[in-house]
Amino acid sequence: MSTATEPEAFGARLRRAMDTRGPLCVGIDPHSSLLSAWGLSDDVAGLTAFTRTVVEALADRVAVLKPQSAFFERFGSRGVAVLEKAVAEARAAGALVLMDAKRGDIGSTMAAYAQTYLDKDSPLFSDALTVSPYLGFGSLRPALDAARVSGSGLFVLALTSNPEGAEVQRSTAADGRSLAQLMLDHMAAENSGATPLGSIGAVVGATLGEAGVDLGINGPLLAPGIGAQGATPADLPGVFGAAVGNVVPSVSRGVLRHGPDVYALRAAAERFSDEVRTAVEGAVGSTDGAR
Repeated sequence: MSTATEPEAFGARLRRAMDTRGPLCVGIDPHSSLLSAWGLSDDVAGLTAFTRTVVEALADRVAVLKPQSAFFERFGSRGVAVLEKAVAEARAAGALVLMDAKRGDIGSTMAAYAQTYLDKDSPLFSDALTVSPYLGFGSLRPALDAARVSGSGLFVLALTSNPEGAEVQRSTAADGRSLAQLMLDHMAAENSGATPLGSIGAVVGATLGEAGVDLGINGPLLAPGIGAQGATPADLPGVFGAAVGNVVPSVSRGVLRHGPDVYALRAAAERFSDEVRTAVEGAVGSTDGAR
């Protein structure tokens, strides 16, 4: 429980949002082809219209919105200004904002990234941030410390949905563990003793078929790959096993392709959320019944 000087931890806020709004995370990915499909120009005006529509449609009903920073950064400072406004408006409407920036560096540079996304005085302050640990998990310490102070969370890349990821992530560390398992074990240590859920999550692709690692990190598991990348909510129990109750499935194009109609976006998100809830509750119920 947080005190007057200690913010409520991200893991607790995420668990509550998942329980009340459903576990779905929807990406905000305004890439060129999607802007065109919406009948929008591939410029700041189109970016603004797209982003405003997604936030208006979904921020008051989904648990997590995940803007992909690169699609805003490509327009320079004007694009970042659109991102700043989207983050503020989405959080004001009750959504948790996960900034998908995949930052990873060492020392003062990692500290600067942490200040950008995890400091409450920053215009880009987000509820959580995706980070890359492959400069060594210890390189994330500035972000881990900043997240703890601000009550934010991190989602650390572990087993990503792109096929190239296995080349590194399935490689064997000196002690015989895969690099992915090594990183997951670090996450579990960071989350030790946290209730109801730790604030350091892992990114594990829903397209993997079978994870082949121990996902019991006492933290959330962001699962990209639902929808356009080929995975379905029904695949989640097979990939995540006993940890499926902590999964935050991420859908982007599967929802966004229904825009720019606000009601169609909402209906698509609701369908995915219902399918995820059915798959997760069925899996959890089967596990409970087998005990």
